[in-house]
Amino acid sequence: MALVLNEEQLMLKESAQGFLAEYAPVSELRKQRDAGSETGYGESLWPQMVDMGWAAVLVPEVFGGLEFGHVGMGQLIEQTGRTLTPSPLFASAVMGVSAIHLAGTEEQKDCYLNALAAGKLTLALAVDETAHHKPENISLSATKQKDGDYLLNGRKNFVVDGTIADKLIVAARTSGETGDRQGISLFIVDSDTSGVDKQRVDMVDSRNYADIDFNQVQVRVESLLGEEGAGFDLLSSVLDIANAHLSAELLGICVETFERTLQYLKDRKQFGVSIGSFQALQHRAAHWWSEIELAKSLVVKTLQALDAGDSDVPILVSIAKAKLSEVAELSTNEAIQMHGGIGMTDEYEIGFFIKRARPAQTLFGDYSYHVDRFASLKGY
Repeated sequence: MALVLNEEQLMLKESAQGFLAEYAPVSELRKQRDAGSETGYGESLWPQMVDMGWAAVLVPEVFGGLEFGHVGMGQLIEQTGRTLTPSPLFASAVMGVSAIHLAGTEEQKDCYLNALAAGKLTLALAVDETAHHKPENISLSATKQKDGDYLLNGRKNFVVDGTIADKLIVAARTSGETGDRQGISLFIVDSDTSGVDKQRVDMVDSRNYADIDFNQVQVRVESLLGEEGAGFDLLSSVLDIANAHLSAELLGICVETFERTLQYLKDRKQFGVSIGSFQALQHRAAHWWSEIELAKSLVVKTLQALDAGDSDVPILVSIAKAKLSEVAELSTNEAIQMHGGIGMTDEYEIGFFIKRARPAQTLFGDYSYHVDRFASLKGY
């Protein structure tokens, strides 16, 4: 399959670029940060995104969605990377929708997917329990009661949009020991259920994260997502989707920082000439550009594989996340260095991109994690 976008995907990308430039530029992130916003975005932004159909991109048509695929959604996520736009798009319309679509019963799909597509419901995935991503290390317990319901006890860390989501998809252990891949189950939990205690975590990217304690939280058996004890494969699939779209967001950061820096090299004068005429900076910019071009093809290939149900998806996802983490580090470092001392100041927006890139690089596995995962998948 050619690594290019079709006409409809290009139109979606262009419309997203225009919408975000008008309603959610980087200056809006600064405004929300300085105002101490709990969500990181304005009240009208998510409803506007819903009206644009963004919440429905991955939802099947039979449940009120657009069924436009991961390549389409990836174009939206890439553009949010260029404008550093926070919203429930990633946590709810990507991870939440994917989890329900992959493993929900017909009743769960009918109940949740319609609401997600209409923007009437938001979800958040609660998986990690330590500072380092390792999805099999689940110790939060789900103890089955005599009536068939479950009691959840434990803690989750760094839950994206954890304080604002209406419901949480919680990875819990119903059997086995921490580190076992068997015995992991997923549950849909109302975020305001008794015993759920959410604490907002302030991060450098001004996004919404939460540490969440579960203390004797009772959930009905109908809240089980997929089969009991067989949730690791589902969780892995959702995390693959999440990392593919994080790679798309990192690509947006790479492209935006390059274009801003290229313009700065043309405008900034030193010794009477633009600094872009200096050969040393030209060589660095050329290397930077070539890395971004490679990253573009890799992201499109990974998103296409998701849409095609390719068996190589886990391998491609880990290649993409590792490479985009590497290129994002190069991009944000070079952007600040080529801007000089002013690049470190809060006055210039270029420094905002490194603050988002670093958490995105580490979320659901950093460079080292995915290089190791790739090696394992290939039998090394």
